[in-house]
Amino acid sequence: MGTDQSQYVIIGGSAAGMSAAEAIRELDSMGTITVFSEESDMPYFRPMIPFVISGKKRPDDLAVIGQGPYKGVRVDVRLNSRVEKIDTSGQTVTVKDGSEVTYDKLLIATGSRPYIPPEIEGTDADGVFALRTLADAVAAEKRAGEASHAVMLGGGLLNLKAAFALLERKLDVTLVVYSPEILSQLMEPEDAGLIRDALNKAGLNVMTGCSATRILSDTGGVKNVVLDNGQELSCQMVCIGKGVRPNVDFLEDSDIKVDQGAVVDRYTAANIDNVFAAGDVAVTFDPITGERIVTGLWTNAVEMGRCAGYNMAGRPTEYTGTFGILNATQVADEPFVSMGIVHTADTDNEVHVASKPQAYRKLVFSPDGKRLVGAIFIGDISNAGMYRYVIRERMPIDKIKSFIIDHKLHYGHFLR
Repeated sequence: MGTDQSQYVIIGGSAAGMSAAEAIRELDSMGTITVFSEESDMPYFRPMIPFVISGKKRPDDLAVIGQGPYKGVRVDVRLNSRVEKIDTSGQTVTVKDGSEVTYDKLLIATGSRPYIPPEIEGTDADGVFALRTLADAVAAEKRAGEASHAVMLGGGLLNLKAAFALLERKLDVTLVVYSPEILSQLMEPEDAGLIRDALNKAGLNVMTGCSATRILSDTGGVKNVVLDNGQELSCQMVCIGKGVRPNVDFLEDSDIKVDQGAVVDRYTAANIDNVFAAGDVAVTFDPITGERIVTGLWTNAVEMGRCAGYNMAGRPTEYTGTFGILNATQVADEPFVSMGIVHTADTDNEVHVASKPQAYRKLVFSPDGKRLVGAIFIGDISNAGMYRYVIRERMPIDKIKSFIIDHKLHYGHFLR
């Protein structure tokens, strides 16, 4: 579909950028595809970096090119190449070494960077990590070999997975969470009981309702974390997992619309002709609420990058939206799925909870009870995909509501 000489430039070599490159190549066998990555490692599966810390995987095991959907077909990936400026009128990008590259179609897929709270002193000490890149994981794995106690600041998913990687290395691990409970973005405190029990059983020390104010260090690096309740935790390693921020600083003088991230329409197009954005850096929309949203999930980035690639190569493809929350994963051998609207305190949503020793289920309906808008499954996550479909497609549920509530939904309910 693209012309013989189409020049595609992709800024960012992770999930969105690489799936876009693959999609472009499906439709355009002739155009040039150049991917600029500021990292020194070839594209890799970012969700697997905790396995590098635990020692279960080597960095090479995480490579995406030549595996899965990423065949790396004539895609020029340039490492250590941070793009510093975009000239949308001349359709060029400027790389940090001063070189300029012209584009016909441009994709911004720069992802996000860890948020380091400025109020915490000493975050630049040796032994402090914000686990975002493969290089971070390699350095953390090395540090873990010299440490006996690690302190994790933040109770999000990546920090929990890193905590378990360190527990597998036989370190003592303390998780410090400001919220009343872990995984506060994905569930309410009363929803997290089963996961909290599993964490306790695994030996993770969890401290809630407090936060770090200072990280103390000496010539050997980190030695203490000072909490706002006056406690001091002696440690040799700190991991900060306080969320991420889209990488948009370089867009400042480009006329590309930014509101937290790069704002795109339903076809992943930015406000400037021939410019697209996908993944963590893009502001898209939630299909349930219709609200503008930035996603931080690998699977969403892959799907959105693929849409962007098709659009860049001339096949109009609508992105159907990003669940504000959609996580299917496992913590401490406890599988869980959290999707859609799950925070229901102070709302009029209709909520049904079923709690057993081995399984927890929470179903959230719209205030009028006519639509399923959110769900949490912990322990037993069977058929969660069907519930996701009901939520995402905004299905009428009047005839199947009792089956949803009783957890008896089956594929027959989807046949017309």
